[in-house]
Amino acid sequence: MVTIGSAQADPGEAATGWLEVGESRIGRPIALPVAVYEGADSGRTLYLQAASDGDELNGVGVIREVAQRLDPAELTGRVVMVGVVNTDAFHQQVHRNPIDDMKLNRTYPGSAEGSASERIAAATFELAAEADLILDLHQGSTSQMIDEVRVRCGRRHRLHEACLELARTFDTGYIFDQQGPRGQLARVAPDEGIPAIDPELGGAVGWDAASIRTGVRGVLNVLRGYGLLEGDVEVGPQRRARSFEQYGAPAGGLVSFDAELGQPVDAGDRLFRVTDVFGTERATVTAESAGIFWRAHRRPQVATGEYVCSVGTGIDTV
Repeated sequence: MVTIGSAQADPGEAATGWLEVGESRIGRPIALPVAVYEGADSGRTLYLQAASDGDELNGVGVIREVAQRLDPAELTGRVVMVGVVNTDAFHQQVHRNPIDDMKLNRTYPGSAEGSASERIAAATFELAAEADLILDLHQGSTSQMIDEVRVRCGRRHRLHEACLELARTFDTGYIFDQQGPRGQLARVAPDEGIPAIDPELGGAVGWDAASIRTGVRGVLNVLRGYGLLEGDVEVGPQRRARSFEQYGAPAGGLVSFDAELGQPVDAGDRLFRVTDVFGTERATVTAESAGIFWRAHRRPQVATGEYVCSVGTGIDTV
């Protein structure tokens, strides 16, 4: 029998429960929703989590759909899921943990004696550290962006090729391959010898059905590709970016984009223009380098210097 928080499952069984990570301001337990699928036969363990940033909900939708499709009797190995990591931020529909104003995915591996976010990170990292593969599901929060997978260990890391292969197996069609900030789960876990990736599933505010379908397909690809489930893996050619160029507004006003998400651009191509409210053009911005139009500000209004868009550069096919 395997026990994850209050969830217990024998071989061939699934169970859901709660993982306590501290107490609220009125002294009641703070607990994360967890599930464990214990395969009929032993094999690899996949750890899957969502919403470490509380307003990034597409990963929650992915976990909901995958949980309904998994049959532990058909599983070789184990799947452990944490459906919502940053519960206080999730309740308040905000990005950062409102208890300590920290971005939780900068606190791994966490501390059992630390702040609220550090304690959650420590509890979830304890689960993740027992796995053979880690998927930390994210999305672009309030920006529009393509579905991508981020490899965050760094290209010189000893597990880089293993993390890149995990990203290719997940297959959103796009990979961003650059070392991530300290404290990201997908950067920290490879130091412990565990391949980990950070799928960024679109940028919808709330649910995006297309990005959720991409994520479900990606999780099933990983389950099949690493032998936890039988079945074919659907993998195609994928474009990899090794860096970003970010563009801000040279003037305040309303943005009109000339490029679409996922569109290749060349140096000198117009990315966007800024107009006043009557349509008079105030500024035009062109691409400095060739790449792929990767991410864009969701709302049209911008102030001088405000972030507008990103172009993925250093593109190759993997």
